[in-house]
Amino acid sequence: MNVSYRWLRAIAPAIEDAPETLAERLASRGAPVESLEPVGEGLEGVIVGRVVSVRRHPNADRLSLCEVDDGENVVQVVCGAPVIHEGACYPFARPGVTLPGGIKLKKAKIRGEVSNGMLCSERELGLGRDASGILRLPGDFTPGQSLIEALGLDDVRLDVEVTANRGDLLSHVGVAREAAPGGVADLELPELPGAPCVELDYARDEACARAGDVEVRIDAPELCPRYLGAVVRGVEVGPSPAWLQARLRAAGAQPINNVVDATNYVLLELGQPMHAFDLDRLAGGRIVVRRAAEGEPITTLDDEERTLTSSMLAICDGERPVAVAGVMGGADSEVRAETTDVLLECALFEPKSVRATRRALGLSTDASYRFERGVDPEGLERALERCVALVLAVAGGRVDGPVLDVNTRPFEPFSVRVRPSRVHAVLGIPFEPARIGELLEPLGFGVERAGDDALDVRVPGFRSYDVTREIDVIEEVARVHGYDGFPETLGPSRPSSVPDHALFALEADLRALLVARGLLEAQNPPFVGDADGDVRVLNPVSAVEGHLRRAVLP
Repeated sequence: MNVSYRWLRAIAPAIEDAPETLAERLASRGAPVESLEPVGEGLEGVIVGRVVSVRRHPNADRLSLCEVDDGENVVQVVCGAPVIHEGACYPFARPGVTLPGGIKLKKAKIRGEVSNGMLCSERELGLGRDASGILRLPGDFTPGQSLIEALGLDDVRLDVEVTANRGDLLSHVGVAREAAPGGVADLELPELPGAPCVELDYARDEACARAGDVEVRIDAPELCPRYLGAVVRGVEVGPSPAWLQARLRAAGAQPINNVVDATNYVLLELGQPMHAFDLDRLAGGRIVVRRAAEGEPITTLDDEERTLTSSMLAICDGERPVAVAGVMGGADSEVRAETTDVLLECALFEPKSVRATRRALGLSTDASYRFERGVDPEGLERALERCVALVLAVAGGRVDGPVLDVNTRPFEPFSVRVRPSRVHAVLGIPFEPARIGELLEPLGFGVERAGDDALDVRVPGFRSYDVTREIDVIEEVARVHGYDGFPETLGPSRPSSVPDHALFALEADLRALLVARGLLEAQNPPFVGDADGDVRVLNPVSAVEGHLRRAVLP
């Protein structure tokens, strides 16, 4: 999980630790930081250049001669980009600057004309994959200004390792809960520049919700407990403002357009995957959540045609699939430059279904990664309202009608009974009930006394997937207390009353005997690629391990 240090502090201003100290704190909480990386690394010499004039190269039809104001002088630059706007600002690298790819620029003659540097594309700067044209900077900037400062890249990116059971950490808010000194009490969502105060109405139903000419229906409630759709009309699709692009880049994401960027912002901030459909491309103005028909095709956003099976969940309009549920949207209904009306999707999908679909299609995305680990069932409305407000701020438009909310299986909050005596028995040191509350409540748990030796611990929705038993809560107590806070010698523990099977001891003795005779043990993987196996696995761990091996011998 890529985390922007500045974004994290915007959510939890109480965090005052330097990135390195913060990384140590997260590691002690079971979320080690694999790396710390300056976001603008390699861009130190790149500045903002304003194009004063553009004319055709006299000796090359596909080249242009640009007069560029670099803050000190107006210099000539030869450029091959198809479109350059006079008066616009672009990243500019003077001769002598080394770009992130290792290219060192020098003054050169190109088709007889001198070029004093280069106007740069996203790819050349390591900020994206687009190399079709130079990167136009949104907003007003000063020629000669550092590009790192202009794009808000004076930040540090933390790569946080997230285990499979901690899907709640796959967001900036989730990491902030662990990092902030006061936990949830220290958190506040940062203000969205230009965003209106949004209060949405909801049209709720257990199977099908309709408002005007738009309908949402769930035909597979066992795979999709809840689906919300909000309609925003009159948007103007274009580049996102500089602040939004900076936030996304700092977290390792690439800006696409303002509507899509709004959905990605919410995913990174709150951990809730979102999707935007072009409403005019949804046949009948309908969203139907159903199992795909066997062999039903869909072209996904990566322009790959994929074949679905009846075990997969599809998001469909009145005629065909328009998205693979929880994995990726379809190309036919994606938001384009000409899009004016959008339907914003915010849904809850069954993790096992998303995992099986992802494996079968060999298609892993940021959305599927989160849905597989479980998203907050109590946070859907908050995420949708945040996304709607951001779309209105950066793309304009108006909310049309109520949110269509189909909730087939409402989430039921639950509590876990915890005995302080059991906490003592498992961890080896006593914890008073008040101390247990002090440790758990900053993480969002509710703790109430339920007797002399009993606490009722209310589990928040974002932890409802991995905290379901007393032992899970005890693990949280130990984790937050800090493993270095336990004495070196703990109280006595009762050994297991179940003896090891005799074959285990025999296996260990045989292994020791054979190793003593000079033999080496080889543990071969049971799964192999297509060329080495005969029996195909229906749910392979990966595409390169899709068959069982033919023999034990390598």
